Amino acid sequence: MSQALNLPRDADPGVDPLWGHPLSLLLESTGEGVFGIDLDGHCTFINRAGARLLGHDAAAVIGRNMHELTHHSHADGSPYPDTDCPIFNAFRRGLPCRIDTEVFWRRDGSAFAVEYSSHPILDGDTVRGAVITFVDITERKRAAHALQQSRDELERRVAERTSELSAALQQVRELSAWMESVREDERTRIAREVHDELGSLLVALKMDVNWIGKRLGEQQARTPEAAEDMRQQMRCKCSNMSGLIERAVDNVGRIITDLRPSILDHQGLWAALEWQAQEFARAAELQMDWRMAVDESLELPGPAAMAVFRIFQEMLSNVGRHARAKRVEVDIHLDGDELYLHVRDDGVGAPAQAFHAPASYGVRGMRERALHFGGSVEISSRIGHGSLLCLRMPLSNE
Repeated sequence: MSQALNLPRDADPGVDPLWGHPLSLLLESTGEGVFGIDLDGHCTFINRAGARLLGHDAAAVIGRNMHELTHHSHADGSPYPDTDCPIFNAFRRGLPCRIDTEVFWRRDGSAFAVEYSSHPILDGDTVRGAVITFVDITERKRAAHALQQSRDELERRVAERTSELSAALQQVRELSAWMESVREDERTRIAREVHDELGSLLVALKMDVNWIGKRLGEQQARTPEAAEDMRQQMRCKCSNMSGLIERAVDNVGRIITDLRPSILDHQGLWAALEWQAQEFARAAELQMDWRMAVDESLELPGPAAMAVFRIFQEMLSNVGRHARAKRVEVDIHLDGDELYLHVRDDGVGAPAQAFHAPASYGVRGMRERALHFGGSVEISSRIGHGSLLCLRMPLSNE
């Protein structure tokens, strides 16, 4: 719509300027509400669409003050003085305005969100009134509100997921740092064992070999009695060397077993679990109740089997380090296509938050190992009533 509506030159200022004018046909055909007001704010014309939106008959609106009729209050019901009305203030200065943040009021006292624009009616340079067009934007507002709510909810969820991902990333970093520390500690331990155990054995063997070599070079200068005595000493040295070699072999085997138990490769997961349980019970001097109900011909894939074995090792390690238990129960069984491994102790127990603490890397490591293969680790514990650690692992994670 143009900035101003010019009256026909032959219009009588005291009469509705659009009455009988061809523009009235256009105004009646539009779906928007349209009404005109004079300088006092009284309605000079209104189309059917406008009257219908306001809940009035068109004839009953003519001559009424439109601010008092439909624009008298704010959306919250507080009074809206006509001195603050943008429609009145704009056309009195000969300026247009457009507002979409207010409401109009219907005849039944209900309000609806409205978008309206006001343009002055000019008679030459003289302002005679204004033409106001308006539409009900309730659905638009409702859709915009719903859209904003959706955006807010999306932003909230994105913020939550971002926070969760940040926390998970931090946990992964901490776990990775802990695992690297564990690997470095293990390397240090193995290096120390190789140096202290194997190194000292090899040095002793070298000294014995040098001694034997030196004595062999002196054999020709000895009497038969001295030679016999020397042979006896050499036999003792050889026996000692044999013992050192056996100890070296045992140490090498122990280090290799710590790195990767050969029983896992040669006899399978079930035998490896039972061996580990018995070794732990013997070393920790605990009573072990062992129950395993599985078909021993059934085997997990290599990586999954190693994960189960390492999780079981960590479970037993937790019992040994923290539980102060006298008895441990191990129950391994299948339920459908899932493996369940339970370790229960009669130790001192721990509060639930202890298993979710940021520094509980062992527990976190077990859970991460299980999660990688579609499994889970659940822990329940009560102070003074021991702990129950449960591994659930699918037989196949395809």
